[in-house]
Amino acid sequence: MYKILRKQFLTPAICQMDVLAPRLAGAARPGQFLIVRAGEKSERIPLTICDYDAEEGSVTIVTQEVGASTKKICHYEAGESFADVVGPLGQPSEFMRKSPEELAGTRWLFVAGGLGTAPVYPQVKYLHNAGASVDVIIGARSKDLIIMEDRMRAVCDNLYICTDDGSAGEKGVVTAVMDRLLGAGVKYDQAVSIGPMVMMKFVTLKAKEYGLPLVVSLNTLMVDGTGMCGACRVTIAGKTKFACVDGPEFNAYDVDFDEAMRRQGMYRDIERERDHKCNIGLH
Repeated sequence: MYKILRKQFLTPAICQMDVLAPRLAGAARPGQFLIVRAGEKSERIPLTICDYDAEEGSVTIVTQEVGASTKKICHYEAGESFADVVGPLGQPSEFMRKSPEELAGTRWLFVAGGLGTAPVYPQVKYLHNAGASVDVIIGARSKDLIIMEDRMRAVCDNLYICTDDGSAGEKGVVTAVMDRLLGAGVKYDQAVSIGPMVMMKFVTLKAKEYGLPLVVSLNTLMVDGTGMCGACRVTIAGKTKFACVDGPEFNAYDVDFDEAMRRQGMYRDIERERDHKCNIGLH
């Protein structure tokens, strides 16, 4: 059993939990994910690792209430335990192959959409601690969907907030902020984008205009998390890959976004008929 050490709602529908999982916490790396099974007969839910503390033996997860399974996870309280927390799964971020000396002095741009802020955080934190310079853009529909703002400010050089309705930060979309920064001549060695598939598609188009190397995370496609179900098959540079075992991060310019978006919406009508919304796209 995996005990919930701490719990807080970041928004009315987005919950953050610190879960006791010592072996997972000791092995976790930025970019990886885990699978939570709330009860013995519960659905397996893949969630990106938001943070980890090897000394305490805890991992941090962020879950949005959408369907029955995610609501069940969020309704557990501190002191209660999940039946299973399995991980770390997937490949660590590519920059983990470099030494802190190689990362020191490099400059990075992260573009997060909504809940994508959670998996962006451990990457920004790691790079910050390695001596890199990191700017972060967070976009959401409204201020109610902006999460982890204070924690992100503590580990990045510049944080830019934008919302569709202008209720927080500046009114507009993340690509407009990219255009302003890159158009003004700000140079980055690498960019990373995590969020809704359609957002990452347009971030990729914008980055291409400026010749900016870009990595995207296809974590929103994952269901089973082990490559067994095949739900996260994607075409990467003309070859079939699985987001959960080959990724979840890939070179953005190799991703067939249109195919990925079709796959993402494939089962939603069926799930709605069952009064259980698909968990694809929650994490």
